[in-house]
Amino acid sequence: LKMAGPSTQVKIAQKTWEMANNIMEVSAEEEIYKYDHQHQQSLLTAKPWEKDPHFFKDIKISALALLKMVMHARSGGNLEIMGLLLGKVEANVMIVMDCFALPVEGTETRVNAQAQANEYMAAYIESAKNVGRLENAIGWYHSHPGYGCWLSGIDVSTQMEHQMYEDPFVAIVIDPIRTISAGKVNIGAFRTYPKGYKPPDEEQSEYQTIPLNKIEDFGVHCKQYYTLEISYFKSNLDKSLLDSLWNHYWVNTLSTSTLLTNADYTTGQIFDLADKLETWDNTQGRVWLGAGQEGSDKKSDDKLSKATTDSCKITTEVLNGMLGQIIKDRIFNQVSCKQITAVEPEKPSA
Repeated sequence: LKMAGPSTQVKIAQKTWEMANNIMEVSAEEEIYKYDHQHQQSLLTAKPWEKDPHFFKDIKISALALLKMVMHARSGGNLEIMGLLLGKVEANVMIVMDCFALPVEGTETRVNAQAQANEYMAAYIESAKNVGRLENAIGWYHSHPGYGCWLSGIDVSTQMEHQMYEDPFVAIVIDPIRTISAGKVNIGAFRTYPKGYKPPDEEQSEYQTIPLNKIEDFGVHCKQYYTLEISYFKSNLDKSLLDSLWNHYWVNTLSTSTLLTNADYTTGQIFDLADKLETWDNTQGRVWLGAGQEGSDKKSDDKLSKATTDSCKITTEVLNGMLGQIIKDRIFNQVSCKQITAVEPEKPSA
């Protein structure tokens, strides 16, 4: 079998990434790429989202914006990063067309936007309008390196403030560490409920691993916001920009090992799981000393089931990392060529 060339491998990797994230291709002539200023102004005047706290249910993100967010989040490493989303609304769907990074100071647990970031934000949007990009700021994004996609107490307060003064506005969270481990973008889009609003009981969203030291913050605020359904789109006009960005993304992906890059994350996940099991074991021990705790067995089984899910996830990610290293080793370090050995003709016997 003939080995695919470098350009072919890049294209295959890009196509695989698009398929893993369910990116749909649409025509550049479709309404999603057109900006109707009058229609957008009429929506801003009517403000239908104020009558229904659950008005926006879906969000569509361009592949270009998705890749830019992922690359920005990865560049921050273990520090949180932050950026702004540009887009529009159509009916009850939020549409993100583009995004840009903000010059902010980040730590491992929070990101702080200073006056400089606000000035940069205003100047960028004004410059975008000067070149025909009429979309307004429709939300913000930031990263949660290694601890999942949800809103912390600070995030909830920030998003509530944005929705109070700049609605429609959405919050997007990306986990670059889990994205590297899973191969699929770990992302969430959220909107907060108004203060004092009590949401109806909703079906539990897809389970995600929350570190033990973050569980309290997650649990206290998880009923103050809801998740939007995310889909992605692209057109053939995005090709040159996507190809350019992908070349940088692909080179970074090839030149890194998930086993090495995420070594601290994987070790932390194992220690976190051990701490959870120890905490639950101590709790269960106290329950056994009591009486009439019929519901405790169900809670114990639920926690054990989550622990099993977490351990399987860690194992799968490590195995995928090892498989990736083996493939890279075979491709780049063990390319063998057929050696042609000249066979000397036999000498005639005397």
